[in-house]
Amino acid sequence: MGFWTCTALVVGNMIGSGVFLLPSSLAAYGGLSLYGWLISSTGAVILALTFARLARLNPSAGGPYAYTRDGFGAFAGYLCAWTYWKAAWIGNAAISVTLVGYLQVFIPALRDPVLMVGTSIAAIWLCTLINLRGIGAFGLVQNVLTVLKLVPLLLVGVLGWFSFNPEYLRIPAVSELPGGGGYAHAIATTAALTLWSFIGLESATVPADDVDNPKRTIPRATVFGTLVAAGVYILSITAVQGLLPPEVLMRSTAPFADAARMLLGDWGYYLVAGGAVVACLGALNGWVLLQGQIPMATARDGLLPESLAKTNKYGVPAQGLLVSGVLVTALVLVDGQGDLVDVFNVIILLGTMTGVVPYAFCTAALLQQLAVKPGDFSQGERGRLVAIGVLGFVYSIWALYGTGEQAIFWGFLVLMAGIPLYTWRQWRNRVQADAVALRAPV
Repeated sequence: MGFWTCTALVVGNMIGSGVFLLPSSLAAYGGLSLYGWLISSTGAVILALTFARLARLNPSAGGPYAYTRDGFGAFAGYLCAWTYWKAAWIGNAAISVTLVGYLQVFIPALRDPVLMVGTSIAAIWLCTLINLRGIGAFGLVQNVLTVLKLVPLLLVGVLGWFSFNPEYLRIPAVSELPGGGGYAHAIATTAALTLWSFIGLESATVPADDVDNPKRTIPRATVFGTLVAAGVYILSITAVQGLLPPEVLMRSTAPFADAARMLLGDWGYYLVAGGAVVACLGALNGWVLLQGQIPMATARDGLLPESLAKTNKYGVPAQGLLVSGVLVTALVLVDGQGDLVDVFNVIILLGTMTGVVPYAFCTAALLQQLAVKPGDFSQGERGRLVAIGVLGFVYSIWALYGTGEQAIFWGFLVLMAGIPLYTWRQWRNRVQADAVALRAPV
């Protein structure tokens, strides 16, 4: 993969379910959501700079796992990989649910919960089959879908400002805020919701073995892709919030399509809804790639079952893709009931929590490398990188707070549930090493 395919992976993984359903999630917060966007965009750029420097330092397959392992050792690397893997398939559940929400524009029968769940699962396995065909098939599909998804976003984002109503973005009274919290808590929540749109900024670091000139390509694609996504998000989502009244927006399962209908009539409604389906499919395709790549790098180091590292004739970790597909399917079956926006909010807060934990690991790993291997960095860049690492770590912790008690509770259980597997793998590695030693000639 070259620069443009890596950039398509970064942009494609970020611009998906988040941007197309977030206007409904943010509607209740009004103008406070702008503060959330400012914080999350700034934090995302800091994180992108962190990953860019770590990729130049060691462009290893596995991305966040490899960086955490290099900084803190195998156990910390394993916890990072375990949590990041969970973030990938939890996120895919949210993307698939959003995809069906926009398909309802064309097929109203999909509002039936059973059909909604079935279609979500079908989309997951379609992308799994594409990825099983290898990195070439993935790259072709991803590049096309990324270009197509930007068209409706930019269309609404530009035209929407000509009919913008500032009153729709007023700051609500404290009593009107969801959850009964104050302004500080509301801003933290909007920052966590909007951060979901940036989860995936590190995507180019994960399949490093398949990247051409990774020390140069990955950092450039990571930073450029993050800046492109931030610009598209703020332009388009804020335009939608200024087009539709908050009480209408909160109930919408296809806010961009509703905004396009207001601007362009029915043809705009269907155009944007189709673009949203394409966007979600592109994001799903990119994250399915990571579902296989994340456990593969960890399994190669003996920290997950060896089968997850095995590749098929196309060089794809087929077992990792299939196991992850089953896990996403199970999550959609469990959580894919009820109101679409409510389901989306619950899943993305949990997905954001599990996605931010690796960011905290990696920003701390950068600081660790600066502390123990200062010779790997030039004298002039050390102070700047310390500032980036500290700000990135503080931002990650604050974003974790913003996901809320429920997401942190379940996310912590997910993290702890991985420890017995690590212990079992260490035992298996020792047994295998002892068996090899016994067979060795004296």
